[in-house]
Amino acid sequence: MSKIDPSARVADGAVIGEDCFIGPYCVIGPDAVIGAQCRLDAHVSVMGRTTIGARCRISPFVSLGGAPQDLSYRGEPTRLEIGEDCTIREGATMNVGTVKGGGVTRVGARGFFMNNSHVGHDCIVGSDAIFATSATLGGHCIIGDFVYVGGLSAVHQFTRVGSQVMIGGVCGVRGDIIPYGLVNGQYARLEGLNIVGMRRRKFTRDRLAVVRGFYRALFHGPGTFAERLQAAQPMAADDPAIAEILTFIGEGKHRPLCLPGDNSDKS
Repeated sequence: MSKIDPSARVADGAVIGEDCFIGPYCVIGPDAVIGAQCRLDAHVSVMGRTTIGARCRISPFVSLGGAPQDLSYRGEPTRLEIGEDCTIREGATMNVGTVKGGGVTRVGARGFFMNNSHVGHDCIVGSDAIFATSATLGGHCIIGDFVYVGGLSAVHQFTRVGSQVMIGGVCGVRGDIIPYGLVNGQYARLEGLNIVGMRRRKFTRDRLAVVRGFYRALFHGPGTFAERLQAAQPMAADDPAIAEILTFIGEGKHRPLCLPGDNSDKS
């Protein structure tokens, strides 16, 4: 049986799962769905058409399901969906989507969102993501699984971040980041592969050597980047990670690719 503090306000129509704790001064809107065994500590606001998966832990002053920060939004019934087992710390915010962006903001399972982090409208965030303090996504971003976004870093709207990427602190991310990439700098630059993360995902020494060789050939070989990219296509058969990186590059649409150095080689 769920425990709801007398000072909380739960609107008619809201769905509260079994064994939830709704703490003091929480406000739950009429279209909210909160999964079983969730804990909302205090002063949590859940607005709009927001669905929260089971066993999430939500700290004080979190705001979920607020209107998109988009001038074209006119109150349409868009959604926010949050997966199971997420931890959302103090002051974090996540907005519902927009009609033009597909109508849904989606966050995967087991995410850890530190204080004052933000997921903008129409973003798709994979599972097992970690957002450090004040990490921010503009609208329409696509973030892969096992991504780490460093503190005070901001990702430009419509940017894609591949799986298992690590973004350093205080970065402005203006370009798509390849899967397994490691980026750093005031305006994020590709500094190599996220070797620590790859090892945690059970990459063997032999696999790491193959992917490292591909990375060096693609980003530091002779010729223009376009020439190197074309020459690297047969390497997709060497390892699934290489195939994933090449597919990611080929699917680029809105933003340029984040490259090493000063990103001047965009040819």
